[in-house]
Amino acid sequence: MNPEIFRILVVDLTTGKGQVRKIDERANSVGGSGLAALLFEQYGDPKRPWHDPDQPFILAVGPLTGLFPLMSKTVSSFKSPYHDQYTESHAGGRCALALRFAGYDALVLRGRAASLSCLSIGANHLQLQPTGFMAGMDAMATGKLMRRMFRKNSGHRSMLRIGPAGEKGLAMACINVDTYRHFGRLGGGAVLGRKNIKGIVIQGDDNFSLPSDKDYSSLVARVHAMVTDTDMLRKYHNLGTPANLQTLNDISSLPWRNLQQTSDPGITGITGKRFADETLLRNGACAGCPVGCIHIGCIREKFEEKDNRYLYHQVAYDYEPIFAAGSMLGITNTFDVLRILDVMEKVGVDSMSAGVALAWATEAVDKGLLSEKETIVSLQFGKTEGYIQAAQLLGTAANTFYRLLGRGTGAAAKQYGGVDFACVLGQEMAGYATGEVFFAAQSLGFRHSHLDTGAYSYDQKHADKDPQAVIDFLLADEACRCLLTSMVSCLFARSVYTEEVLSDCLRVSGYADMVENLTSCGREIRARRWRLRFATGFRPEQISLPKRFYRVKTWKGPVDTGYLDLLKKEYGNRIAALAASAG
Repeated sequence: MNPEIFRILVVDLTTGKGQVRKIDERANSVGGSGLAALLFEQYGDPKRPWHDPDQPFILAVGPLTGLFPLMSKTVSSFKSPYHDQYTESHAGGRCALALRFAGYDALVLRGRAASLSCLSIGANHLQLQPTGFMAGMDAMATGKLMRRMFRKNSGHRSMLRIGPAGEKGLAMACINVDTYRHFGRLGGGAVLGRKNIKGIVIQGDDNFSLPSDKDYSSLVARVHAMVTDTDMLRKYHNLGTPANLQTLNDISSLPWRNLQQTSDPGITGITGKRFADETLLRNGACAGCPVGCIHIGCIREKFEEKDNRYLYHQVAYDYEPIFAAGSMLGITNTFDVLRILDVMEKVGVDSMSAGVALAWATEAVDKGLLSEKETIVSLQFGKTEGYIQAAQLLGTAANTFYRLLGRGTGAAAKQYGGVDFACVLGQEMAGYATGEVFFAAQSLGFRHSHLDTGAYSYDQKHADKDPQAVIDFLLADEACRCLLTSMVSCLFARSVYTEEVLSDCLRVSGYADMVENLTSCGREIRARRWRLRFATGFRPEQISLPKRFYRVKTWKGPVDTGYLDLLKKEYGNRIAALAASAG
């Protein structure tokens, strides 16, 4: 692969044909987030709605994919059904390495297949196979069937698929990637559903050469040691991110029962240690990652009610899914959390959005705004069976209420009431009730994600109130993360891949010309993404925070409403300035 040229496979789903384009923009766009934004500028239309067949769905990898540990993520970009604006979602699994082995830096899907189909691509093939018989099939069953249909290159093959939620066009529909990873947030599953794509098979059926000099092998060994022989990333392998549950509960920053509380004694039932002791079956890892942060739990259920035979289910868990299907719903049993997550996986909804949405619905029932006429089943905090059924109803858009809730908690709250306690920060909140900095940052962040910046960490380390210092931190941190998501590195490795280490990696991999402009690249990519976001309708001043966020109490005490409003206003002004200056 030419280090100066992007190699892009563009597929027209309407005709079932594709072409390979070569684009000379590596120095400015790097890959990943930067490349995805570049491709949306070329193939997207800011004025057309998200469901327009010609709007692209983009997958992009980075220059170091397959060359260094933890360069294992893929960036997807599209117009989101949540807000009809440009966005990104990131996923691990085998997707990135499969795309690299197929010989591509990116895949662009345009148009709409004539009927529900699976797309298979590789270095020398492209097949669009009608799969109407998969209509309504859950994501797990779809994956099993796809593995039988596309048997070749299993070691270098990645499978993406959607569940019923994607086919129904729900804004919280996710894309399952290799069973245990996801393009989770902001509705990528709905975009594929509207394109009539049930699944994508990326077959890494070619090869690529590694640098042969000793400097490369020596640097790979050094980076590998940094991520395996130190404590930097060991914590992600052991208890993993679920260790955060106890920590955040201890400092009154864990959302409970739709954020009515930030701490609860029930935490003892769903700590990271409790999950490991009771449910952990094994660890998994994304391709090219030696850490193994994927924690896979095991649940069982009877094959039939009167039968003594049991079915065993493997369900991946992390901090955010446990918060969403656990503390946010008042569920304090590890196996019950996994049972709820199992259903969410099958119907193909983002667990964070679905959990927060059901938490709002439960409080709306408590307050008399909803009844079983809308919810069909009884929703009560702490009652597992109702949530298992409701997750199924939500993912299949069973009635008018669930179809609207599937468009987002905010949309349902506007219709039924309860906007004040809808825990929405652009999209359903992540599990960090840490305070003003995080609430402002997620509400206005590019992806409305807790990983746009380290705001949740900043809240935990700073009791002082310095708006200028906060905004400077958020913008600088975002630029650094834009660079990493353009490489595309797992953000767990951000302490390893400093700018100095990235420069060394690029240099020995044949990208020496990129090193000189590394700092400015992150800033330029950040600005390009914001320019696209504003061009598709984003306006910071139109984002409002529900009153629930002003009534939260953290380790610092009650939220300072004036400080929160000031942060949000100043952060929005700086973002708008970035977009205006991008050219």
